Amino acid sequence: MTQRARAEDAIVEAGEEADAPYRPGGLTADEVARRVERGEVNDVPLRSSRSVLDIVRGNVLTRFNAVIGVLWVVMLVVAPFQDSLFGFVIVANTGIGVIQEFRAKKTLDSLAVVGEVRPTVRRDGEPVEVPTSGIVLGDLVELGPGDKVVVDGVVAEADNLEVDESLLTGEADPVRKRPGDPVMSGSFVVAGVGAFTATKVGRGAYAAQLAEEASRFTLVHSELRSGISTILKYVTWMMLPTAAALAVSQFVLKGTDVEDSVARTVGGIVPMIPEGLVLLTSVAFAVGVIRLGRKQCLVQELPAIEGLARVDVVCLDKTGTLTEGGMDVTALRLLDGSDEAYVKRVLGAIGDSDPRPNTSLRAIIDAYPDNDDWRCTEALPFSSARGYSGVAFSEGDGQSSSWLLGAPDVLLPGDDPALGETDALNRRGLRVLLLARVSGELDDPRIVRGARPTALVVLEQRLRPDAADTLAYFADQDVDAKVISGDNAVSVGAVAAKLGLPGAEHAVDARSLPGERDAMARALEDGVVFGRVTPRQKRDMVGALQSRGRTVAMTGDGVNDVLALKDADIGVSMGSGSEATRAVAQIVLLDNSFATLPAVVAEGRRVIGNITRVATLFLTKTVYSMLLAVLVVAARVEYPFLPRHLTLLSTLTIGVPAFFLALAPNKERAQPHFVRRVMRYALPAGLVAAAATFTTYLLAARYYSGPGALAAETSAATLTLFLVSLWVLAIIARPYTWWRLALVAAMGGAFLLVLAVPGLQDFFALRLVGTTVPWAATGIAVAAAVLLEVAWRWVERRIPA
Repeated sequence: MTQRARAEDAIVEAGEEADAPYRPGGLTADEVARRVERGEVNDVPLRSSRSVLDIVRGNVLTRFNAVIGVLWVVMLVVAPFQDSLFGFVIVANTGIGVIQEFRAKKTLDSLAVVGEVRPTVRRDGEPVEVPTSGIVLGDLVELGPGDKVVVDGVVAEADNLEVDESLLTGEADPVRKRPGDPVMSGSFVVAGVGAFTATKVGRGAYAAQLAEEASRFTLVHSELRSGISTILKYVTWMMLPTAAALAVSQFVLKGTDVEDSVARTVGGIVPMIPEGLVLLTSVAFAVGVIRLGRKQCLVQELPAIEGLARVDVVCLDKTGTLTEGGMDVTALRLLDGSDEAYVKRVLGAIGDSDPRPNTSLRAIIDAYPDNDDWRCTEALPFSSARGYSGVAFSEGDGQSSSWLLGAPDVLLPGDDPALGETDALNRRGLRVLLLARVSGELDDPRIVRGARPTALVVLEQRLRPDAADTLAYFADQDVDAKVISGDNAVSVGAVAAKLGLPGAEHAVDARSLPGERDAMARALEDGVVFGRVTPRQKRDMVGALQSRGRTVAMTGDGVNDVLALKDADIGVSMGSGSEATRAVAQIVLLDNSFATLPAVVAEGRRVIGNITRVATLFLTKTVYSMLLAVLVVAARVEYPFLPRHLTLLSTLTIGVPAFFLALAPNKERAQPHFVRRVMRYALPAGLVAAAATFTTYLLAARYYSGPGALAAETSAATLTLFLVSLWVLAIIARPYTWWRLALVAAMGGAFLLVLAVPGLQDFFALRLVGTTVPWAATGIAVAAAVLLEVAWRWVERRIPA
């Protein structure tokens, strides 16, 4: 059954089961307490983070940890302590991963509390804001424009209440709700006000059930994580037969003593496992969450950090993003000889009639006093799809009147002279509303045909001081910015032009856009600013851009942005935005600062670029380890390394450097095809390292003989492998900075220290014998480094990223 069908069935079922008594005052404190005792609470966990138990389980109970754990126990029993060091390294790394993710959890949870939806419930006759988890069965929950329905219920009060259920059913048209109608969690209010009685809470609510089945909330696709999973899957498949062949080779063919055979087999298997790759990816994401948390940025889905770094189009809603939420009435232009005092009384009455005014109406309320003498007899709430609101009054002296307040170009015919004045004001970046007198039913779409213009209300929008710099940042990063707004196109274009957005002066009225997706996509590629965009059009525009292969981020704060935010690759909501926008967005800017977006992009680029570097190091080791095992089996010789040797090499050329590289600043542009980008470097590097190391090993085997020959051969092979791996690190660390050069030099110095200090020589069983073979090993490593440089440049030219 499809999600839409299931949702519709659930709505019908809720309507059939609805038996919720209406109590205007809501529950009493005693009734709430009894329901809490019975567990009738909305105990759905936050989706911002996983539990401590899940964090520990996810970091400890992994496939590779299990393999390494078994090998570690074996080595602790049969081999010297030095050959068990790899196990202690894994324990330390896993501990670091748990600690970092726990820190990220604390950051996320604290921010989630700040940004959490706090619905208003009526208790003991008074409205009270409670956390979502504080709602109990039978609560009377109030609703207004932009509010999210957080639990299932039955409508108890409705005043022109319109609910959008598209996130559940896929149907974008709002549904008019009346007392007795069911409402489902996951829907949101687009117009009107009302209240509903909670009939299902917690995991019994419809959206919670779907969330548990991963059908309600779509997770952001993470190319990093899926790519790493793909790599690990293939590594596992290749590792098993290779490890088995190596074990047979060491135990059967050579007939060496059991303890040495076990040690050398384990020494060959352990480096095949890129055990630290998943760990450092998790650490990089966790550190990113912590850093962004300090900037009051709530990342509701961790891969969203990565996703925003890949974005090449940012769709911006003007109000609340480029402009601040507030507005000011700057002028009142009277039309057709209207009386100014009377018009002000009308505007005051309109403001007084709306219990949940939007930003424009709030400015009117501030400018004109309340009109308590007039009584509202009918109201039509504002809707972005309509472009206007309506109110009918009884004026107290036996007179009645009906009014519309909305967009002049929606309420008036194209040849009306009032539009000329409106256009001039819009070109100055001002927002203009038309007050028009009408007759007839307010909810009749044909009522606008008889609208008589009375006055123009001129509103000035406050530009965000940081918006210009943020737009300039995106332009510098080759990220296209598209402003899509429900306001007049000329006005939106003037605002965007003030902020320096190129092409803003050629604003497009979205009513002229083609409905067919390809044609719309072409128009979007050419245009920059679009006005009079309906909520459904915003969603269609996101889809049209995505059809051209673009990665789209959508920012917004209003209920008209919800559908587009949900469909965009990355949805970004302002903290002051509606409950619905915050619920569907992957990133919430709690401080309402548009200027935080560059920090999010930079953090994503740091994660992607650094993990690509780190993955190349880890997979180079995996490739050369597997190739060495294959060469050893084919040549019927003993495996050259003990676990302690490869623990030393891995620590100095991968483990320590990878930790610093994974967390370092990185402004490189995010590139797609993670697996291809990593493997195009790791394969040739691993091949060269394996060939050079095995060549040195065979050369040393011909030169050395007698007792201690194998130790001398191992030391020579270790020298070559270290030098080649160090050169791979030197390539990966580019472009150089002082600290990266210092990092590479420090790793080289640490290896020289091991070779120079007798105690460390004994501990790691490394002692270079004579000068001929060590210099030959060095020469082979130098030749391999030259070959690596050639291969690197060839790959850059011939194999696309």
